[in-house]
Amino acid sequence: MADDLVLDTAIRDWVLIPLSVVMVLIGVLRYFVSKLMRTTQVPDAKVVREGQVVLRARNLRAAANFIPAKSFRSRRVYYGNEENGLLHVPKGQAQNAQAQMLSDPNMAMDMMKKNLSMIIPQTLTFAWVNFFFSGFVAAKIPFPLTQRFRSMLQNGIDLSTVDVSYVSSRSWYFLNLFGLRGLFSLILGEENAMDDTQRMMQMGGFGFDASKSLSAEKDSLDIVQHDWALPRLEQRAEAVLRKLVK
Repeated sequence: MADDLVLDTAIRDWVLIPLSVVMVLIGVLRYFVSKLMRTTQVPDAKVVREGQVVLRARNLRAAANFIPAKSFRSRRVYYGNEENGLLHVPKGQAQNAQAQMLSDPNMAMDMMKKNLSMIIPQTLTFAWVNFFFSGFVAAKIPFPLTQRFRSMLQNGIDLSTVDVSYVSSRSWYFLNLFGLRGLFSLILGEENAMDDTQRMMQMGGFGFDASKSLSAEKDSLDIVQHDWALPRLEQRAEAVLRKLVK
């Protein structure tokens, strides 16, 4: 049956193309609506400073092998000292990110606006797709796939005899929902092209948890084993030069 399945061109014209265009337009419209609903806030100097400390500590871990051992140890003590280290958080000063959000109503309001700007369009679009286009085989992938992709590509079609390479309209909706980042980066710019996967990951979070990030970075910096790479680079360069001279 899979070999004889022929897709009508009307499905392409009235299901596949309209669904793709609507998903792109909804994504662009949702970006501008969320931009209008966004409130401008002056960032807290302490939060910015702690975030910069975390980034500097990560850069130190990444480039640890390119500085001498003595310099690395002094920097690690500077960051992880139990008395006045930049990554050390006293027990009494640790603040939960959830408590910080509850203490700042603007942060909670912004998070609620972001969630609503994502949930409401997705709910309405999925209801529209499920009502008008349910059960359609919208497209066919031009290469074979294994049976593991059936549940992902044929959502809404309960026919085991259909080849896995055929895509249902509901699955096409989900593929557009999570796969339009590249197109949005061309339309809106790379910094504004956050896809729905990243938005869903941010829904359960409460922002930047400074104490947890500082403690985690301190633990990661303490277990770094320094292995200076520059002497080996000099030996490799010397061996290459000798080969060239010979």
